[in-house]
Amino acid sequence: MTTTRVDFYQLSRDPVDVTVAKLARKVLQAGERLVVVSGDDAQRTHLSQLLWQQGGAAFLANGMAGGAHEARQPILLSGTCGSSNGARMALIADGRWREEALEFDRVLLLFDAAQRDAAAALWRRFAQDETIDNRINKQDEHGSWREGR
Repeated sequence: MTTTRVDFYQLSRDPVDVTVAKLARKVLQAGERLVVVSGDDAQRTHLSQLLWQQGGAAFLANGMAGGAHEARQPILLSGTCGSSNGARMALIADGRWREEALEFDRVLLLFDAAQRDAAAALWRRFAQDETIDNRINKQDEHGSWREGR
């Protein structure tokens, strides 16, 4: 039986773009590739620019799904949960769950206060499914993320 880990991140202190950059950096430091999913074209464009502008040699190389070199991108921004860059991890930046995300080994789901009820319902559903390892991550006053309940 294959298990997918789903990490829930409730945005409270930092906005989505700052959180995406922090998490993407950690994924790359772990030697993994990442797919960042958002159904909003403008959000994907903004996130791509932000990741490239992380400063000096610390930039986070990325590309858009459908681009000429998508398979080589360490971070791929996409409107869907496809993994044409070989990523085993997906980060859902727009807070909207997609069932095809369960094809990844690990999913990072960002959600804000307006999406809290939907995230809570999803959490309860996953708690009943032994093929899903769901965890909640909360941000402290210093901006660090901690796993919690």
